[in-house]
Amino acid sequence: MIAVIRYNAGNIYSVECALRRIGVPFVVTDDKQTIRMADKVIFPGVGEAAAAMHHLCSTGLDQVIRNLTQPVLGICIGQQLMCRHSEEGNVDCLGIYDADVKRLIPITDDLKVPHTGWDTIEVTNPGDIIRPELDGHYFYYVHSYAVPVNQHTVAVTDYCGKWSAAMNRDNFHSVQFHPEKSGDDGARLIDNFLNIN
Repeated sequence: MIAVIRYNAGNIYSVECALRRIGVPFVVTDDKQTIRMADKVIFPGVGEAAAAMHHLCSTGLDQVIRNLTQPVLGICIGQQLMCRHSEEGNVDCLGIYDADVKRLIPITDDLKVPHTGWDTIEVTNPGDIIRPELDGHYFYYVHSYAVPVNQHTVAVTDYCGKWSAAMNRDNFHSVQFHPEKSGDDGARLIDNFLNIN
């Protein structure tokens, strides 16, 4: 069973739709025991970091997520909340990744923030879900904050400078883009995650 974590963040519906298309059983839940017992966990969402962390801490889900041992996939703010600290709301996060989240700063007049739309990834350290064949492919983004390139980075995107398009540490995997909105390549990435042994 796949557990999709329900918390104070939006856009979980698009993840539900993607899993239905693939045809895998899943449950959207904030029940701690259900999350702990799931075969795999997806930590998605769109929202504001400080509000999301307040909800996670007030419900005890922060400790549950930190201690998961099965494969976990963070999406968009899910990746950011796995980091140590976010500039968005100046909030301490889960600390799974030893990295901080920074606001995107336009370096030329033609670059707009939020970064919205399709952009390519450069695969820098292929692994279980970020395979070499995804290098140069387009994925869908909607975000104003990102994680600088660090020791956990496995793919980068270059917009207002290079930052982490995808990260991995042990059983924790994450992406800044929305695979559930990224067509065939996004579906392939979700399938890669679901097929981790």
